Amino acid sequence: MDIFSVFTLFGGLAFFIYGMNQMSRSLERIAGKRMEEVINRMTKNRFSGLLLGCLVTIAVQSSSAVTVMLVGLVNSGLMNISNTVAVIMGSNVGTTITAWIMSLVGLSGDNLFVRMLKPESFSPVLAFVGICLMMIAKASRKKDIGNSLLGFSILMYGMMLMSGSVAPLADSPAFAGILTAFRNPVAGILTGLVVTAVIQSSAASVGMLQALSMTGSITFGMAIPIIMGQNIGTCATAILSSIGVSKNAKRVSVIHLSFNLIGTGVFMLLYYTLHSIFDFSFADRAIDPVGIALCHSIFNIGTTILLLPFTGLLVKIASSAIPTEEPKRIAFLDERLFETPSIAISECVKFSAEMAQLAGSSVEKALSNIFSYSGTLSDSIREMESEADTYEDHLGSYLVRLFGSELSEQDKDLAAKMLHTIGNYERISDHALNLSESAEEMHEKTLTFSEASISELTVLKNAVEEVVSLAVRAFTENDRKLAARVEPLEQVIDLLTEAIRLRHVDRLESGECTIERGFVLSDILNNCERISDHCSNIAIAVLESGSSEYDPHEYLRQVRTMDNPEFRETYDFYRDKYSIA
Repeated sequence: MDIFSVFTLFGGLAFFIYGMNQMSRSLERIAGKRMEEVINRMTKNRFSGLLLGCLVTIAVQSSSAVTVMLVGLVNSGLMNISNTVAVIMGSNVGTTITAWIMSLVGLSGDNLFVRMLKPESFSPVLAFVGICLMMIAKASRKKDIGNSLLGFSILMYGMMLMSGSVAPLADSPAFAGILTAFRNPVAGILTGLVVTAVIQSSAASVGMLQALSMTGSITFGMAIPIIMGQNIGTCATAILSSIGVSKNAKRVSVIHLSFNLIGTGVFMLLYYTLHSIFDFSFADRAIDPVGIALCHSIFNIGTTILLLPFTGLLVKIASSAIPTEEPKRIAFLDERLFETPSIAISECVKFSAEMAQLAGSSVEKALSNIFSYSGTLSDSIREMESEADTYEDHLGSYLVRLFGSELSEQDKDLAAKMLHTIGNYERISDHALNLSESAEEMHEKTLTFSEASISELTVLKNAVEEVVSLAVRAFTENDRKLAARVEPLEQVIDLLTEAIRLRHVDRLESGECTIERGFVLSDILNNCERISDHCSNIAIAVLESGSSEYDPHEYLRQVRTMDNPEFRETYDFYRDKYSIA
């Protein structure tokens, strides 16, 4: 093996890792929505968590990415630490699929079916199909499929390059001398651990071992400890990702490490104990890529079966390793979720829905405070407004940065809708605070409205509460029918506020009201009108979202001229419902 073979080996490793990343990102975009649905259905049941981890790992082809995602979810307060244990176990099972796919490199035979299973036979075909889809297809999903096919082909090509580069080692006495060191199980474990930790990919590390096995110089006895070490080394990614996060998030990486350390300890003890008793003949037999995939699967599946009943124990170990409880805080999205953009978008949707509910609740409380003032309620509304500001700051910055990730068209659409709406929710909270301050001013100055004003404001209060409820529900449920009802009601609220102003002027001229009350009333009417305006903006964002045919400018033109019969019908309904005649 000369210097050029070394170049080829590292070049093959580079192709392998690049192809793996390319395929992983594309598969994650394809399966993004399904992953979101699976995660949303996750319960505290350890078996459903196990299945979840397995499915997500198969989807993104990376157990490290899944563990990093879990660290991010726990750090954001979106997942309980106990729910992550079974998911981590499932991800270790799911990652075994990669080793079986790579074992196809070792297939040999002249049978037509066997030849078609060889990577050198089907990889060029997949690469050609992938390139065609990327160049011709218009739908982003088909382009992602093409990207994943091309990534898989590059991965398999890298695997073949590594296999070819190490082939001369089969006849190298120096290489045979080096391998004698790996007869020591501790040396094997350390080698697998270090190599995997350095290249940050257990799949690439297993692939390198499978390539070396094709020289015929690696035995089962040498490979088993290395495989054990590779499973420990893959925890390095999670450990690095846990730097600077909450205590609970750190515990996720400890659980991952504990799982593999305990599994390695038990399996090595069991293997060498039985080997000393029965003298396994296969230990000195040469291992091939299929044998490595088999050992890898036996370890991960066996460890999962062994430790699945003891998920609580793993949590206790993590809690003991990372003690000290943290004070409760408002949780926000973690940057580690950028590794899985579709999951990050899914969690952004949850946070924006929380912000929508927060804004709606603040309006409801503020309107109630006008009619029945409470200092405690005012303080609560002020805190809610501050919380809404924090939501907008964190969520807005997060979404802007997330746009730099590789998002599917659907996820881009969702992100754009959220960016458009969170500012409106923040402004709604501001106006709710203004309403509460008007109520506070009335209380301090002992001002009261006339019965006629109270009756009119009650009608306005009901209308504003309904328009806010419609906007929040339309956004959180992505319901275009509800969104279409917002603009007609917003137009009615505009007319309603104008009518109340005119009636106040009449009462002012007749001496039934005072200028001081009028200033407060004007502030209340302005804030109610602005709240309904922001609800209109939110509804238009929902109507525009996911529809290439919808034109918001044409919609507003029809609204203003009453050309839209559905709008006219809804407008008439709300005009009658909220009449102050």
